[in-house]
Amino acid sequence: MEKKINSSIIKLVKGDITEEQIDVIVNAANPSLRGGGGVDGAIHRIGGEQILKECIEKYPNGCTPGEARITSGGLLNAKWVIHTPGPIWKGGDRGESTILRNSYKNSLTLAEEYSASSIAFPSISTGIYSYPIDLAADIAIKTVLEYLPKTNIKRVHFVLFSESDYHVYEQKLESIIDEFEK
Repeated sequence: MEKKINSSIIKLVKGDITEEQIDVIVNAANPSLRGGGGVDGAIHRIGGEQILKECIEKYPNGCTPGEARITSGGLLNAKWVIHTPGPIWKGGDRGESTILRNSYKNSLTLAEEYSASSIAFPSISTGIYSYPIDLAADIAIKTVLEYLPKTNIKRVHFVLFSESDYHVYEQKLESIIDEFEK
């Protein structure tokens, strides 16, 4: 599914984010920036040791949830990887939505600083961090839509690993775009 918003495109992809041919891949990292499971593990494994080496050298103290850091793309098709730890879901009353919004916003800002014109996001925090997918999709899509008019980023992909996550994003994108265009 693909939607044109002004001069930008938002695309939903069911697949593996490490296979995206794009300027920036966003890594749903853990705060240590030392690799882990899920998307984080796949990016480090497929991207090669260069990514981990840069994380250790450039960011010895890791990264606070909601913030973002950048490394090269290593062996990936992407030029860069932006690492952003999202929040761990603890019921929704501990600032999780603000942290998640900041993960997307700070990733977009950093991509813009590096003159990227395209970026691919996973569904941040919805795996092992247990953020409810419908709430996370709402935040992700709205944050991107709010940011796009202020940027030179022309293509945003949301890469969803499962069919069910893809369908949640698809429904959210349809309803949010309808609201956005009114």
